[in-house]
Amino acid sequence: MLDALAELLLILGSFAVLALAAKQIGDYFARYDLPLITGFLVAGLLVGPSLLGLLSAEDLRKLRFVDEMALSVIALAAGAELYLPELRSRRGAILWVSLFQVLAVLGLGVWAGLRLLPAFPGGGALSPGAAAAFALLMGVVLLARSPSSAIAVITELRAKGPFTRLVLGATVASDVVVLTLFAVALELARAWAIGEPLSAGFLLALSLDLVLSLLIGWALYRALLLTLGRRSPPWFKGGLLLLLGYGTFWLSDRIEALSAAHLPLTVAPEPLLAGVLAAFWIVNRSPYRDEFTRLLAGLSPAVFIAFFTLTGASLALDVLARAWPVALALFAVRLAGFALGSAVGGLLAGDPGRLSLASGLAFVTQAGVALGLAKKVADTFPDFGETFATVVVALVVLNQIVGPPLLKLALRWVGEVREGGAERRRAWVFGDDHQAVALCRLFQQNGWRAELYSPDPERARALKAEGLNARRLEEGDLPTPPAEAAVLLLTDRENLALCRRLRELGVATTVARRQGEAPIAAYREAGCRVVDPTTATVHLLAQFVESPGAAALLLGEERGHQVVDLVVEDPALDGVPLRELRLPADVLVLAIHRDGEAIVTHGYTQLRLGDRVTVMGSPESLAALERTFSA
Repeated sequence: MLDALAELLLILGSFAVLALAAKQIGDYFARYDLPLITGFLVAGLLVGPSLLGLLSAEDLRKLRFVDEMALSVIALAAGAELYLPELRSRRGAILWVSLFQVLAVLGLGVWAGLRLLPAFPGGGALSPGAAAAFALLMGVVLLARSPSSAIAVITELRAKGPFTRLVLGATVASDVVVLTLFAVALELARAWAIGEPLSAGFLLALSLDLVLSLLIGWALYRALLLTLGRRSPPWFKGGLLLLLGYGTFWLSDRIEALSAAHLPLTVAPEPLLAGVLAAFWIVNRSPYRDEFTRLLAGLSPAVFIAFFTLTGASLALDVLARAWPVALALFAVRLAGFALGSAVGGLLAGDPGRLSLASGLAFVTQAGVALGLAKKVADTFPDFGETFATVVVALVVLNQIVGPPLLKLALRWVGEVREGGAERRRAWVFGDDHQAVALCRLFQQNGWRAELYSPDPERARALKAEGLNARRLEEGDLPTPPAEAAVLLLTDRENLALCRRLRELGVATTVARRQGEAPIAAYREAGCRVVDPTTATVHLLAQFVESPGAAALLLGEERGHQVVDLVVEDPALDGVPLRELRLPADVLVLAIHRDGEAIVTHGYTQLRLGDRVTVMGSPESLAALERTFSA
């Protein structure tokens, strides 16, 4: 017993070193715009039995529990993306498009699986029942998509609109559909592969499979609630999450083994489906959505490295070399299925024809779920499982390379991409002293497009040579459209004249530094906020005494955090409670300003169009939230 444990620890240690090497290879692939998972798969192939043999087939068998832990996290991450409030605005289109995608891709996939079977390595030797099982499972796996890849592309392009919501909704919802269909297809494939007729016993076993998957998912949900409710450090909760996820696989295997030994029928719950359901309930029914997604985000990088490296190590190189022509054919069939299903579903949902046609290009990416299903097939069917899994790996690599560019093309075609990212907010700074220059540079660091206006032409030229967007104040009229904000650091007389001019131009926020010559009331009458250096210093000193943390935050002394105001412009957010927003984990809503009043917020506070929301968070998260609020 101790020898076996020592051997397992040695294998785990060796694999940890190899996984670190795989990470470096994945990062190298990413430099050339290739998917990270391709690098992990290549690294696994190098160290596996087919090439260097650093991991033997027996080692891979002993490391199967690592695979199952990783698959549990992949299932939980897939379910966590299915957040119902974000799907409501396009639920009709999502249902229609998803339905016809299933019909088209599944139908074409089964047909292609049967027609291409002779071209599969060893496919011609399968019995008719095994061939039918192979084709059915291939059709289901072709349906699997990658929400994480779609979200990454949409975030990169800062895309937003009805088409973007459709792509996200249909991609995320597909995980539950695919895993439910896979549970049914797996039972049918088992029966066909051994030549067992479909009978009442088969239907009973299938029903028990689905019911037990549901019950295991519910039990996992309750266990996750207890875990997330503990006052424990994140690493401890992450470890419990891994153990609970692995427990669903262990329990499913035990139920299958015991039912096969003691019952007249074999019951095999689907742990991937259980994981998706548990995560779905966590994000939609519990108060721990944010913490749960943070834990998954922390675990995912290491999990993906381990899973994809092990997947690559289990590949048979000779089969992979012969699988590429078949993978290319399946890629074309899958693309045609999504194009047909998306077009029909979109037209029935009432979407414009351009959106319906473009959506056929938007669902190509594949990743963890597809490979997880392929591994399950490989473990269940020794006759054709290895070939099946190898072809799916080749197909996933193709889809990961081609899918993101096609999604970008579709988003640009429908006009929901802001080229070069969202238009940066503009700020005008009037003045040229050290405070004006420092303020202009600070705006630039925070992602604003800052323009400095100096009354001295020589000073303007000097500042322009230093890299600032500086110009003479007398140079004609101010450009249009106006900036969102302006800061006035000139004399009171010049400031007041500019305040009136900027109000006429429609500048939303104007702030002036008072020199002491004009009364504060004059600034307010001109529609300008005013900062009096003397009183501001007094209040700031008092604030440092009463609340040092808040004062440091406002002064920018807390690295990685900012406080900004964002305007709600998206009509789909009108009336949505804050608790239903999927806010980034490090963002906090401080207040909502509406009709001249500040509202202290809570989870049930509803957003309204035009609200100015004061939020705190990292610059990256605030940029993502700004895209959420924008029209």
